[in-house]
Amino acid sequence: MKTKLLLGLTTAVGLVSAAFAQDDPLSIVYIGKNTGNPYFDSITGGFEDACESLGCEFEFVAPATAEATSQIPFIEAQIQRGVEVIAIAPNSPDALNQVLRQAQDAGILVLTVNGDITGSEEFRDAAILPTNFDIVGRDQVELVGSLIGYEGQIAILSATTEAPDQNKWIVGMNETLASDPKYANMELVATVYGDDQPEKSTTEMEALLANYPDLRGVIAPTTVGIAAAAQVVQSRGISDQVQVTGLGLPSEMRDFIKDGTVDAFQLWSPYNQGWLVAHFVDGLTKGTIQNEVGATFEVPNLGTITINENNSINTQSSLTTFDINNIDDFDF
Repeated sequence: MKTKLLLGLTTAVGLVSAAFAQDDPLSIVYIGKNTGNPYFDSITGGFEDACESLGCEFEFVAPATAEATSQIPFIEAQIQRGVEVIAIAPNSPDALNQVLRQAQDAGILVLTVNGDITGSEEFRDAAILPTNFDIVGRDQVELVGSLIGYEGQIAILSATTEAPDQNKWIVGMNETLASDPKYANMELVATVYGDDQPEKSTTEMEALLANYPDLRGVIAPTTVGIAAAAQVVQSRGISDQVQVTGLGLPSEMRDFIKDGTVDAFQLWSPYNQGWLVAHFVDGLTKGTIQNEVGATFEVPNLGTITINENNSINTQSSLTTFDINNIDDFDF
């Protein structure tokens, strides 16, 4: 049986009480990081299914590239349209502050979804995150460590240099490596950026292999990067030498798992984020949810959700690890 929803504990959204029109369908626009990224197809699916059942209107838009300021014109366009909810996967922790404040001033509910604007939380009303981002870096280090016997050189192949979620996880990876004696024999030799583009990610992976011939493992905390890294290892036939792991989509990583190129990787259910956001906003509209820290509410298929500190909600309590034993159980 395929599993579309990953059930899990959720925590936390927001402060703003927005006045939504009760007689017209609620309008939600989700602004992704960039086009051509299949990861956002799953999030969009959650939005679409929830809005179909709840009667809200939904649209997905995104810039062509995931640059720090590339989402600004898209936010400005939605302000002009007068949508009621802007949800966004931010490409920068602070480059969007001014335009997001303009949206708030216009009475639009602003939600960060799948990533947050760390340090600039006042410019959004709530954050819907896939899991507790404070532990993602730690868990990724543990996974790659387990795959290489906790010994040898590792590298990180990330998204863009400005990506707030990846940067937070990288901080966690470095702190874990530096503070936990379990990883004393592991050395992080490089952190490179593929800009969430398959071609650049491939080039960066090839450069890592050329520059570090003793490389044992690569963490790619981005769905584009991990697929590109796995493709390079597969084409070279070096899966016995270099372990690729990170955050990936089961649908994209299935073949790599089944042929032994990748032993294990992690993620959450992107679908659940869109599903949760639509139900959260619907509850705010109807007055059944209070956007206050400590409040709880129910979401079908997800259970009880708690609004935590900094108005941040997690759609599941921890990462899901995918390997040969469960990869066929998931279809996103």
